[in-house]
Amino acid sequence: MAGYENVYGETSSEGFIRQSRMNYEAFISRQLKIAEAVLINKGYILVIIGFLLGRAVIMTRFEPFAIAYFAAVLLIRKRLAMQVALALVAGALTLGFHDAIVVLAAIAVFLALHKIRSIATERRSKELAVYVFATQFVVRLLEGYLQQTGFVLFDVMSTLIEASLASILVMIFFQCIPLFSLKRKATSLRTEEVVSLVIMIASILTGTIGWRFFDVSFGNVCSRYLVLLFASVCGASIGTTVGVVTGLIFSLSNLSSLYQITLLAFSGLLGGLLKEGKRFGASIGLLIATVLIGLYADGKQNVLLSLYESSLAIILLFLTPQILLSKLAKIIPGTEEYNMEQQQYVRKVRDVTAHRVTQFSDVFQALSHSFSSVSVAKTETGSTQELDLLFSKITEKSCQTCFKKTQCWGKDFDHTYSQMKSLMTAMTNDPQNLPQQTRSEWKKFCVKFSKVSEAMNQELLIYLSSQKLKHHVQESRRLVAEQLQGVSKVMEDFAKEIQKERNNLQIQEEQILSAIHNFGIEIDHVDIFSLDRRNIDIEIAFSAQDSLAVGEKLIAPMLSEILGEFILLQSEHSDVNQFGSSRLIFRSAKQYAVVTGAAHAAKGGGLISGDSYAMIDIGKGMHAIAISDGMGNGARAHAESQETLELLQKILASGIEEKVAIRSINSILSLRTTDEIFSTLDLAMIDLQDGRTKFLKIGSIPSFIKRGNYVRKIQGNNLPIGIVKEFDIDVIHEQLLTDDLLIMMSDGIFEGPKFVENYEAWMTRKIRELKTNDPQAIADLILEEVVRTSSGEIDDDMTVVVALIRDNVPRWSNIKEEVKVSKRRKFA
Repeated sequence: MAGYENVYGETSSEGFIRQSRMNYEAFISRQLKIAEAVLINKGYILVIIGFLLGRAVIMTRFEPFAIAYFAAVLLIRKRLAMQVALALVAGALTLGFHDAIVVLAAIAVFLALHKIRSIATERRSKELAVYVFATQFVVRLLEGYLQQTGFVLFDVMSTLIEASLASILVMIFFQCIPLFSLKRKATSLRTEEVVSLVIMIASILTGTIGWRFFDVSFGNVCSRYLVLLFASVCGASIGTTVGVVTGLIFSLSNLSSLYQITLLAFSGLLGGLLKEGKRFGASIGLLIATVLIGLYADGKQNVLLSLYESSLAIILLFLTPQILLSKLAKIIPGTEEYNMEQQQYVRKVRDVTAHRVTQFSDVFQALSHSFSSVSVAKTETGSTQELDLLFSKITEKSCQTCFKKTQCWGKDFDHTYSQMKSLMTAMTNDPQNLPQQTRSEWKKFCVKFSKVSEAMNQELLIYLSSQKLKHHVQESRRLVAEQLQGVSKVMEDFAKEIQKERNNLQIQEEQILSAIHNFGIEIDHVDIFSLDRRNIDIEIAFSAQDSLAVGEKLIAPMLSEILGEFILLQSEHSDVNQFGSSRLIFRSAKQYAVVTGAAHAAKGGGLISGDSYAMIDIGKGMHAIAISDGMGNGARAHAESQETLELLQKILASGIEEKVAIRSINSILSLRTTDEIFSTLDLAMIDLQDGRTKFLKIGSIPSFIKRGNYVRKIQGNNLPIGIVKEFDIDVIHEQLLTDDLLIMMSDGIFEGPKFVENYEAWMTRKIRELKTNDPQAIADLILEEVVRTSSGEIDDDMTVVVALIRDNVPRWSNIKEEVKVSKRRKFA
């Protein structure tokens, strides 16, 4: 049996222990629910608290608790106000008949004031404090007057202090009573709320002063248990605060116990520092504090009694169910449970947001599919039906009264239908000049050719106009479908980004913080958002006059040495809330960098060229180079090519795939005008992390890659943008290496040389003969060479863009890194 394992991989004894623990936790949970139903839901706990607060006294004469508590209960749980009033009077009666009369009088005066003018809902906390102050002041002043038959200045001052304490306590009780009396979802407490809660609990415990069992003070046991509870759950800061507040209130209630403030504060500090040991660690802290403070304050004779009281508090702590400790930890800021609860809430919000974004993505996907299916259906079924309708209208105008109608459309239907289609094709090409062969065949075939041709001409104009409009509508639907598809893809990717959790990198943050501090640079904090290879993202905040220089020249090299990867200063942001504070963003350096050069000239040496080019930083380590050649020359061609590149840049920046982007641009340019204005597009998208490059050549001439003495041509077969409404885009994939030269050009450069039979061979030879790697120098040389072959004449717009692929070496890189780069370049 000892070796037997259950489905959890446990032995029988381990399984028995686990099952016993589960049964115990279930039993405790049931008992807590019963206690919650009796004490909280029915409000009996308020009655118990009222009895204890009726007994509470500070400075041997002040009783500010009773009226403050009654006023708060009256506004929050009015149904229990009478029961609480009786409990307060009963508690005061244990002190003396006189105290009970004073409490009863205070309740009566407060009810009278409230009856005269009810407390406004919108500012009830302030008015409540005023009412309580007035009640306590009037009752105590009348008491002193009746006892001494006059007013004494000391009594007036004491009454003012007591009334002020009551007005402060009522605001504390007003915040804390809902925690005891209303069943609600656990929410986080602020530090002020925690202190207020501790003040109320300590005030309640003062009602137990004087209760002893075999010389053991019930109040001392409960106060130490309270400190242990908070110290073991919340740590040293909250534990010390609870000890100070509780000890202060106990000391005011019983002046002979003044040392309690020191004992409880020291216990909270030690117990919080030993929080890692959980209940056992907090208990050790209390025992140490009890011995040290006991020997110092009371001497050896009372240390044993104090140890008994501390031991009982420790026993109460160990008897406290873990579920209560967990609930307390979840609502106190700074605890691990609280942070986990907050992270869980943030994760839930994130998941809900991602789910909503995914739903929107599905909606756009469905709409895109709907538009696409409608367009396909129209294209497949519309042509035959519309053609039959066209021929029906022509026949109605020309063949209805013909004696050969039965012969043509009855016996020879297929032949007549075929002849009508051939006549329609001929008239579509040139309605005024029909081919002579078509005329001869129709005159032999049809006795009413003139009527048929006239009707055909009229109906064909309407038919062609209708078809053109339908094509525009279909193209619009296709454009909308593609745009919806692109938006759906972007939203889907966005939902995936939202669901990416930031890893807990606290250890790495502390290591980096320590390393930078050891170097002598004082920084405020380090936040690590990603440590993925080639995707490091770190934010460092610190105050320095020249933060940019320090970050670039000192911190970035240190991070590179620590992380084993090139790290660069990406950007600097000044904190407007803190003078002189800056946030520096450090990210992985890309493996490659692109150095570009460009040269261009307008036709005839003009100022406006029909060619346009752009270098686009798409983000996510992607760099794009594009050339667009508008049809013709001059301002109109320039506007066409420039608009093509602007649309491309905006669509690519939004995250839409490059194929969808180019199809969208083609649809937009083809739909917006009826003029025959077209433009080419030569696009190269370079991944700076690994050098992989995608070429999309839409009506453009070849590009060239120069690697040493080897020159490779990159060529595509797509038509220019705007000519046809639907076309397939061929994507060419290439791998670029260090020191590769990418040369892209317009047709004015490629076809510019005069007296050259093979443009491709001539351009390849000129590129191979280049003796420099400077992109700008190469662009100028190629343009100059083409112009020279044309005897200095510029017959077309000319544009050439050259890009050099090089290793991305930071300016602060040392000699070792330069050697590494040289080796990598050599092997590549």
